[in-house]
Amino acid sequence: MNINDKVVVVTGAAQGLGKQIALRLSALGARLALIDLDLDKLNIMQSELKCKGVESRCYIANVTSESDVNNAFETIYFDFGRIDCLINNAGIIRDQFLNKPNKTGSLESMSLSNWQSVLDVNLTGVFLCARQASKIMIENKIAGVIINISSISRAGNIGQGNYSASKSGVVALTVTWAKELAKNGIRVTAIAPGFIQTDMTQSIKPEVLKHIESSIPLGRIGQPEEIAHTVQFILENDYFSGRVIEVDGGLRI
Repeated sequence: MNINDKVVVVTGAAQGLGKQIALRLSALGARLALIDLDLDKLNIMQSELKCKGVESRCYIANVTSESDVNNAFETIYFDFGRIDCLINNAGIIRDQFLNKPNKTGSLESMSLSNWQSVLDVNLTGVFLCARQASKIMIENKIAGVIINISSISRAGNIGQGNYSASKSGVVALTVTWAKELAKNGIRVTAIAPGFIQTDMTQSIKPEVLKHIESSIPLGRIGQPEEIAHTVQFILENDYFSGRVIEVDGGLRI
């Protein structure tokens, strides 16, 4: 795919990986539809892009809401006339052990709300957005691309049962959809980042983060730009589909 003049939808676009992906694709001539819940950050992002002469529009939507997602994608299609690519990036963490004794000896358990909220955003949100994007692609005979952001935690990571389950599910959906949508000329892929320098990782305690860095073979946390570069590779390589690229500095959880 030649990225120039293509319409790219990015969820969770106001900060972190989503923002960096949008910035990189904008430099390659993409037209951007930015989805997030943070209007203020979206407006700042749009101002940055406008200064660069990039066409972009902002859409407030909760990816866990079917009506929000459907309305957002209908509006995007009305505004741009097409959708060529979806970056399913929106995600959250609510880390907690399944059951863990606290200092008093009583058990602290993962709450149902922490379990459900992560599955809702990280898995159901991916489903809802991919369903609407591919619907528009199929109806308009667009050979599009869907890129889902998974994680190396999909293999299972202590304290992240909810997150690991959601990101493993994302990979299963990626492989399934790649097989289902290939006949429509649509490629579906995933990226599994390791620890990347975002607001999410910066919330980790410094001593824990230092330990994580020491366990990474390349000896450092990854940069959002390195994930954005991987997005570019996937978009430009028309024979890449149904697979996951791990970008983790050599770390395997």
